[in-house]
Amino acid sequence: MVISHKPLKLIIAILIAFLPTFGFSNTPIDTAQSSTEKAVVAHETEAKPTDEKSEVKAKILEVIGHHVLDGHDFSLFEYEGEHIGFSLPIILWDNGVHFFSSEKFHHGESVAESNGNYYVLHHEKIYKTDASGTLTGDEHHPTNLQPVDLSITKGVLTIMIVALLMFFLFTSLARSYAKNGGISSGFGRLFEPIVIYIRDEIAIPNIGEKHYKKYMSYLLTIFFFIWFLNIFGLTPLGINVTGNIAITFGLAVVTFIITNITANKNYWGHIFWMPGVPLPMKIILAPIELLGVFIKPFSLMIRLYANIFAGHIVLMSLIGLMFIFKNWLGSSLSFMLSFAISTIEILVALLQAYIFTMLSALYFGSAVEEHHHEEAH
Repeated sequence: MVISHKPLKLIIAILIAFLPTFGFSNTPIDTAQSSTEKAVVAHETEAKPTDEKSEVKAKILEVIGHHVLDGHDFSLFEYEGEHIGFSLPIILWDNGVHFFSSEKFHHGESVAESNGNYYVLHHEKIYKTDASGTLTGDEHHPTNLQPVDLSITKGVLTIMIVALLMFFLFTSLARSYAKNGGISSGFGRLFEPIVIYIRDEIAIPNIGEKHYKKYMSYLLTIFFFIWFLNIFGLTPLGINVTGNIAITFGLAVVTFIITNITANKNYWGHIFWMPGVPLPMKIILAPIELLGVFIKPFSLMIRLYANIFAGHIVLMSLIGLMFIFKNWLGSSLSFMLSFAISTIEILVALLQAYIFTMLSALYFGSAVEEHHHEEAH
């Protein structure tokens, strides 16, 4: 008997359609167990990358936190769990001077002993403790006593290096002037146009030709000091000096002291008893003007600190994204953004030195500005 093709195709289609209803299919219990197992496997598969990403993010935040902090040792990089670098001297005042190497701390993992006293390094702060290194209080704010820390930290060492570099550069430039009859020579001649620019475009216009010379040494020092420190901060050495608010506070205080010590009576007269202003307004404006005396150095401090600190955070965060994405597209974008930000930071390093110097010159100029009789009349 011959069976036509059309009924045969129909029978096969019906068998295939009803195939899941026969014994080949899983029982409801087996199906539930299989679904549960798949869900567990999927959850574990999803949880593992999530935990790994969280761990990487925490590690990146820790690296960024240590990068922007000052350090009691000079670690260049870490290789297979070992810190490559060199130790720095620890100088503490705790009922006497204690002097030892930061190697005793083993990067914060060990307790250092000095003359019967025990100290521990926690988040780059030194606390007095016992032989077992016990810290009271919470993790971020221990309540242990802190000795007076006079150590040569990474930031202090960098400041010393920059000071010596400036000393040798500009003493050689000054000697070449005296030796060659006012013509510069040597490596220091590269900075001669900048020195002339600070004199002609910053000091003289803002202070005046009569008084600018007594401020030139400070203006040149502060410009090159901030500029060199900013450039050192862009190297892979993990240096962040001008991003430390204590340093910017010190620089602003020096400008504040020079401004107010060298100020003439006209300056103070315009602060406490402004000429040509009605008496009630003088009483109102005097405290406001006095407050401005302290706001000016405060703005110097915050501007320099915030710009440099933010630059370090943004750059380190972009570099950290490479370890989070772990693919060619995300890592390439992070690299290009990091390169672009690094290029901008070179400009910012020079710009912040210029702004600090310019504003200092403005403050000096207002302090020595002489009274004009025409304006008084």
